[in-house]
Amino acid sequence: MALEKYKSKRQFTKTPEPRAKVLKKSFGRFVVHEHHARNLHWDFRLEMESGIGSQEVVLKSWAVPKGPPLKFGEKRLAVAVEDHPVDYINFHGKIPEGEYGAGTVKIWDKGKFELLNRTTKEIEIILHGNKLRGRYVLVKTGFSKNSWLMMRLKEK
Repeated sequence: MALEKYKSKRQFTKTPEPRAKVLKKSFGRFVVHEHHARNLHWDFRLEMESGIGSQEVVLKSWAVPKGPPLKFGEKRLAVAVEDHPVDYINFHGKIPEGEYGAGTVKIWDKGKFELLNRTTKEIEIILHGNKLRGRYVLVKTGFSKNSWLMMRLKEK
């Protein structure tokens, strides 16, 4: 199942986070969570199939330490983390001390996205959010297994 790693990191009797549930349909939504954990970072999440050709819809997720790029040409490190359940798209609140990801989670931005291209090494999208608008790409790097770059692209 696509959310096994997510489930293994959480005790749902202690955390208010949504339980693991996989959907079969995507509505093309995204969310950016501002996560005040041990280190402040932003979590960028896209509602899409867990893998190319999969029937399981999850929130593909990346931790972006310096926040998503806002200007054309900006690049930000984006570290792939475990897939999250689609219900996480509306999650905000406090994850208790002692639990994985302890700290405050706020919704920084959300909206819809158009998928332009998806391969195992690249995801190109157009975001339609309140703060993030326009073309973006996530590109897998060779630095480590989970290392990606998130870039703001010029409009074509």
